Amino acid sequence: MTENKLRTVTIIYYCDNSLELMHFIGQFPQNASGRVIISEKFKEEKSITAVCDGEITILNKAGDRIHLINDF
Repeated sequence: MTENKLRTVTIIYYCDNSLELMHFIGQFPQNASGRVIISEKFKEEKSITAVCDGEITILNKAGDRIHLINDF
């Protein structure tokens, strides 16, 4: 049996009941070709948009800087 290495990733996703962009940083096993294995349990009620290598800092997300048209 092969041992899966753990890889730290940042997953960017939407919940199925919201348009707010979310993220999660964690360690997931990876297969022999380096592809991260994300469990079905984690994927429940989520639409994953990106899996990034390592821990990233998100400075702005869509909708974070919405201003009224008169605020310019």
